Amino acid sequence: MLFDLPVHGDQRGWFKENWQREKMMAAGLPDFGPVQNNVSFNDAPGTTRGIHAEPWDKWVSVATGRIFGAWVDLREGPGFGAVFTAEIDPSRAIFVPRGVGNAFQTLEPNTAYTYLVNDHWSPDAEYSFVNLADETVAIDWPIPLSDAQLSDKDRAHPRLADVTPVGPRKILVTGANGQLGRALRAEFDGMPHVEYAGRDDLDLTGDLASARRWRDYGVIINAAAYTAVDGAESDRAAAWAANATGVSALARVAADNGITLVHVSSDYVFDGAIDRPYREDDPTAPAGVYGQTKAAGDAAVMVAPRHYVVRTSWVVGDGGNFVRTMASLAERGINPTVVDDQVGRLTFTSELARGIRHLIETDAPFGIYNLTGGGEPRSWADIARRVFELTGHDPQRVTPVSTAEYFANAAGPIAPRPANSVLDLTKIERSGFRPQNADDSLRSYLA
Repeated sequence: MLFDLPVHGDQRGWFKENWQREKMMAAGLPDFGPVQNNVSFNDAPGTTRGIHAEPWDKWVSVATGRIFGAWVDLREGPGFGAVFTAEIDPSRAIFVPRGVGNAFQTLEPNTAYTYLVNDHWSPDAEYSFVNLADETVAIDWPIPLSDAQLSDKDRAHPRLADVTPVGPRKILVTGANGQLGRALRAEFDGMPHVEYAGRDDLDLTGDLASARRWRDYGVIINAAAYTAVDGAESDRAAAWAANATGVSALARVAADNGITLVHVSSDYVFDGAIDRPYREDDPTAPAGVYGQTKAAGDAAVMVAPRHYVVRTSWVVGDGGNFVRTMASLAERGINPTVVDDQVGRLTFTSELARGIRHLIETDAPFGIYNLTGGGEPRSWADIARRVFELTGHDPQRVTPVSTAEYFANAAGPIAPRPANSVLDLTKIERSGFRPQNADDSLRSYLA
């Protein structure tokens, strides 16, 4: 992306705003978060440097003199090998994305070439280089390379055909061994840039800042959570540590490193007292400890400029869950009592994973999104009857009861349940994602 920079001059010389975040973002520059400023001084015309691709973005400009710049796309994808050239003097600058090889040739003496970068040099970073003279790149250098000044290193770099393309920034899935984590593994199967971390691989309550080379990551999907709704009422420390403290640490890492943070939240951030589907902008009002920790985690995530808070409800994946329990009871001839005064929609983890991938890959506007299965809301008793029906059993074997009746003789503290867990899906649908009807998902799940 080329930018014209106003240069203001008088008899004393000239002045320019070489980097002005607000103006340049308004002109379309990504907010790439520079952390280091480098200057290369070149004495003679014809000094030629490059082609180097590093794992960071650059903002390139010239303080004095003039250069012919050449940029070669070394990123994985159909653009690999594409070349862009331009002359740059103090009145122009260019944004060079991560993975694009950067080279230049000075056209005037005493040229000072400057660049801002959004990461610090590291010996552990992955770099790509291309030979300046490779005819397949075919850069039309103004001064022939035979007459130019090159370093021995640049002369020895490999040809384009021997370069391994620069892959995309990594995606890290936390909570990768849980039911949503396993669904995300299936959704991103075969993608080498996606990494998975369970509790033993990454302690969210530990020192996260040094746990990874975070500038190599573009997205963190936080599927880790304390999900024992009733257990949170007594095991409060563990619930707060996982759902709030650990999330806050992830948000800090994301904010410091320009990472997109995807965080999975819950209908329990609402008390369920209103009589319409909950929208993303409705104020949270959690009634129990679990909901309070999830609401706190949502607030922490919003500190990261690039975030998606994905609120969902009634999640079903592999392993133990309500649907499997009802199917097992039906098969064993047991007639269950199931609450009928809580209403919502089932959300299958495969749909949740598909929706998360949609938000990431379409660059949907950051913010909160409701994401559940589609179709008409039902009570837990309605769903239980449907499970019985789909598995070839009499749905009338399910006896509906109120929540109060169901938990009347329960031992230990019981968390309050939202009576209304229906989430409004308008926003996610406007982003281009159409959730599958929950009943269709249920039928496929039981098939």
